[in-house]
Amino acid sequence: MVSSNDFKNGMTILYEGKIYKIIEFMHVKPGKGAAFVRTKLRDLRNGGIVDITFNSAEKVEKAMIEKIAMQYLYDTGDSLVFMDNETYEQIEIAHELVEYERKFLKENENVNIEKYGEEILGVILPDKVTLRVTECEPAVKGDTKTNALKDAIVETGLLVKVPMFIELDEEIVVNTETGKYSGRA
Repeated sequence: MVSSNDFKNGMTILYEGKIYKIIEFMHVKPGKGAAFVRTKLRDLRNGGIVDITFNSAEKVEKAMIEKIAMQYLYDTGDSLVFMDNETYEQIEIAHELVEYERKFLKENENVNIEKYGEEILGVILPDKVTLRVTECEPAVKGDTKTNALKDAIVETGLLVKVPMFIELDEEIVVNTETGKYSGRA
């Protein structure tokens, strides 16, 4: 059990049967009445974000989330197959659980898988990934005065807005949190 006074960003807790990760928290001491802790939490099962207020010193159960290093092998059409780097055991994760993350995954790439007991919660992506541009329109000459952007589709099927100088088969760095172009590889 952990007290609401001891919350930290990134901590995982069990509350009302759900597993939450603390995104941000704030201790509030009003002039009148008891102190409380206002939190913004991400539900690790469905990705939703909720605001919950806890009484000061309220106890909640800490959730022990295990992170396992795995290698992404391939897509079966319904799920993604990952292999444990130490035991070589393979697991499948349904597309619904990794809808956003699979836009950034390349075959044979190492990632971390989050597990709670035997339940797989999802995939932890690196902050940035390098992807190859497979489709993009040619740059228009003279359109470089402003920060003009064009559409490019990378090898995973993700559509990214890139600067005009990026060309076909070039490798770019994409921020996995925002899905935006970050630079050349």
